Amino acid sequence: MKRLLLFTPRLTAEYGILSVTRIAVLHEDLCQPKNCQNECHNFCPPVRNGIEVITWLKNNKPLISEELCIGCGICIHKCPFDAISIINLPDDRDKEIVHRYGQNDFRLFGIPKPQQGKVVGLLGANGTGKTTAVSLLSGDLIPNLGDWKIDGEPLKVLDYFAGTELQSHFKAIQNGEMKVVVKPQYVDQIPKIFEGTLRNLLEKVGTEKEVEEIAKEMKLTSLDTILSKLSGGELQKGAIAATLLKKADLYLIDEPSSYLDIEQRLLISKLIKKMGMEKKVIIVEHDLAILDFIAEELNILYGKENAYGMVAKTLATRNGINSYLEGHLKEENIRIRDNKIKFLEHPPRSSWKNQALTTWPKMKKKYTNFSLEVDEGEILQGQVLGVVGKNATGKTTFVKMIAGVEKPDEGGVDMKTVVAYKPQYIEAEEGSIVGDVLRSVKGFDEQFFSSEIERPMSLTTLMDREMSSLSGGELQRVAIAECLLKEAELYLLDEPSAYLDANQRMIAARTIRRVMEHKGCSALVVDHDVYFIDYISDGIILFEGESGKTGNMFGPYKMRKGMNEFLKRVGVTFRRDKNTHRPRINNPESRLDRLQKEKGEYYYPD
Repeated sequence: MKRLLLFTPRLTAEYGILSVTRIAVLHEDLCQPKNCQNECHNFCPPVRNGIEVITWLKNNKPLISEELCIGCGICIHKCPFDAISIINLPDDRDKEIVHRYGQNDFRLFGIPKPQQGKVVGLLGANGTGKTTAVSLLSGDLIPNLGDWKIDGEPLKVLDYFAGTELQSHFKAIQNGEMKVVVKPQYVDQIPKIFEGTLRNLLEKVGTEKEVEEIAKEMKLTSLDTILSKLSGGELQKGAIAATLLKKADLYLIDEPSSYLDIEQRLLISKLIKKMGMEKKVIIVEHDLAILDFIAEELNILYGKENAYGMVAKTLATRNGINSYLEGHLKEENIRIRDNKIKFLEHPPRSSWKNQALTTWPKMKKKYTNFSLEVDEGEILQGQVLGVVGKNATGKTTFVKMIAGVEKPDEGGVDMKTVVAYKPQYIEAEEGSIVGDVLRSVKGFDEQFFSSEIERPMSLTTLMDREMSSLSGGELQRVAIAECLLKEAELYLLDEPSAYLDANQRMIAARTIRRVMEHKGCSALVVDHDVYFIDYISDGIILFEGESGKTGNMFGPYKMRKGMNEFLKRVGVTFRRDKNTHRPRINNPESRLDRLQKEKGEYYYPD
């Protein structure tokens, strides 16, 4: 948890709204008052002059007065646990605080604007205010304009946004004249608030006929299954179906692609895009290929995780994503990230020896309701193979057999290769500390960890945290790090992009590739994010079949052949962005889409 401590406040006379240029953050999880000498208090110049800038909460942690602090920064350097940091905000006088959760808590600068007949995308790092923006636009939160002592005053909000489209929006919300529907981010919570089957849930918002129609359209196969028994993918599709069935003026859709395979992501994307032609739609999404396909316009949110977020000016989606990858918003002359994310013009290649690291024979595995058949194959030394295909067709089972976690019924793997395995689902051991977990890995190398993993993946602030306190994205980053630190020849990573934001996904992909090149090792990577697979892979293993019933593995293929085979089955074509070389989905039945299909080039034309 982080508490914000504001320095150098500026007051807007008319509304009494705080605008700030510098924020200090107290990282409460790092603060250890029992193990320090209260250095932040003892070395504070105003305190030494008798001014109570720093006082103490009941838990003996410091509270810094915003009004009295001079912003000297001495407390930052004196804190032995690096629990205090100062963030210099971009000097943008147009951005005032729209909402603030508390005296020492997160605040959001600016707010996105819904557009009639358009899908507007929200893109940004985790913890920079995307979900807060959704709550404000839906009416679940009333903007308090920086005054956390009140819940928000409707009339003050209308005065503040006078003469803008947002004034009309909030007026309609307050008068009950606008119907808003929100697709929640955490679909796994749905069974906790609604009992019954998926059909029961959908018939709460639609007629029997409408439910059957959307079930067919979205390929929902579990209508009569109890919600608590549904997979994450089926819950996600059910939540999206319920959202689309509701009649509303504004649809706020938070992370619709989570738990879905590529085929399913494209399916729901088409439905959302179609609805956005008539309604107002705002979508939060980390899969950049899907976001690019759905949204016409884009708002980038930048800032500091759990500290503050700023809503950038609206851009055309292509320009917005390219600016995001560049790490620089040219229109506002603001750098939001130190590094650029670059894609190669052709799929990445590494110089590996033409020698098989590991081979596997034809294998079969059968469960009560599912059977899997695997082709014989091999992975070369230094090679990274992406594993793609529908959900529930055996990708995880295959990786588990290679890892030795599962035994095949036919064709056993004679694994002489040393393997490191990151599972799909990660469990945090109660009471374990992140730093202890990582440093306990056999062969741990501090220098290698610091330069190749810790700094790139922003793990420093997590090292003293308990594993059980981490968010899904934080836990994923730690699990990837733990896997890469192990002494192995073959690394198996199952859905490493899950719960990561767009930037974290690219950093994780780059880190995995760099570690493989550094160690001269190989990797099998299961994932559904096309950007991630495109960036990381030298070749492709393809799974197909009937989800939950049968699975067949094909390959490994060279990158172009494998992606062509896969995308042909999905029925979608990709092109490269001419500026960044990133993957972009062609609009169905567009000239380029038809041309590539005629040539059989689903994965980029030559």
